[in-house]
Amino acid sequence: MKVLRSFILISILSFSSSIYSQFTDQINSNRPGKSAGAFSVGKKVLQIESGVYYIKESHNILDYDAKGFGLDLTARYGVWKEQFEVTLDAQFQMDKYSSLFVDKNRSGLRNTTLGAKYLFYDPFKKGEEKPNIYSWKANHRFKWKQLIPAISGYVGVNYTMDNDYSIPGEAVVSPKIMAIAQNRFGSRWVLVTNLIADKIASETQNFGYILTLTCGVHEKWSAFLENRGVKGDYYSDGFIAVGATHLLKDNLQIDINIAKNIKYTPSIFYGGIGFSWRFDKKHKDIQIKDGKEVKEKGDQKEGEGGGKSTIKTPEELEKAAKKAERKKRRNKDNDIEPSSDSEEGTKEEPKKKRLDDLEETP
Repeated sequence: MKVLRSFILISILSFSSSIYSQFTDQINSNRPGKSAGAFSVGKKVLQIESGVYYIKESHNILDYDAKGFGLDLTARYGVWKEQFEVTLDAQFQMDKYSSLFVDKNRSGLRNTTLGAKYLFYDPFKKGEEKPNIYSWKANHRFKWKQLIPAISGYVGVNYTMDNDYSIPGEAVVSPKIMAIAQNRFGSRWVLVTNLIADKIASETQNFGYILTLTCGVHEKWSAFLENRGVKGDYYSDGFIAVGATHLLKDNLQIDINIAKNIKYTPSIFYGGIGFSWRFDKKHKDIQIKDGKEVKEKGDQKEGEGGGKSTIKTPEELEKAAKKAERKKRRNKDNDIEPSSDSEEGTKEEPKKKRLDDLEETP
C-alpha cells in the first residue's frame, strides 16, 4: 500500500487511475520540469505554478556574461470537460549584461504563451486491473499495457514583446503546437514525452523534445530527471535538469531544481525554487463507468411517460427522512395520526373519542 500511495502522491506528473476523472486527491503539477503532462487539472479547477530562478550565461566566442534572476508563472484552468484545460505561461527576467563594449541592465518578458490542451486517449479510463490477492508476483509482473501512453495535444500562441531579449526577425505573434505522451511504469515511475514545434513560420522557428522521468521516493517526496533539446536556425542546444518536490498539503507543493546546457556558445546554468497551488472548491467529481461519464443520479430527466425520474440522491433521501421524522414528532405532540387513505401520511385527521367513553357507566 505504501508503494501505491507513493505513486499517487507523485506531485509533478501524477494522474488518477481510479474510476473517477483526472482530478486527483493530491495536486497534479508540471513543476519543476519544463515538460507538460498529458492530464489536465480538472474541470473548474484553477492552478498556479510559479517560481524564481537564478541564471548565469556566458559566451566564449562573443565574449559576454549575463547574470540575473527571473520569475516563471503558469496558470492552468480546467473548462468544458475534464480532459480540457487552458494555460497561460509567462517568464520575466532581469539581469546584468557585460561585454567588451557594453555594460547594461536588462529586464522584460522573455516568453508569453496562451494555449489549450486536450486529452485524446487515456489507457486507464476504464479503470485498472483488479489486484490479485493471492499472488504478489502477479501484481508486480511487467504489464504490456504500461507501454501504451496517455496522449494529449496542445495548441498555443506566442506573443513576443519588443525589449532587451527580443531576437532580430522574431515574429510578434507565432503559433506553437505540441504532442504529449505520458506512461506509467509500475507504481512509482512516470515518463512524460513532449514533441514541440515552436514559433512556426517565423525566422526563429524551432523544433524540440522534452523527456521527463519522475519517481515517487516517499509519500511526500518525488524526484525527477529531465533531458530537453531544441533545434533551429537561430539556436540549437540541449539541457539536463534534476530536481525534487515536497508535498506540504493536498493542494500545495514546493520544489527545487537545477539545469545545465551542453554547449558553451553560450554556456547556461539555471537554479530555482517554486511552488504549485491548486484552488478546487468548485470542482465536482465525475464518475466514469466503462470509459464513459456517468451523470449524477440527482439529475431529473423526463421519463418515457412524461413524468420526472423518481431516482433520488443520498442527500435528498436524508432530507426526506428528516422531514418525515419531524412530522412524526409533531403528530405525536398534537395527538394526530396519519390517515389510512395516504401512504405517506400526507392527510391528517384528529383522533375522535367516543361519547360513551366520556360518560360514566350507570
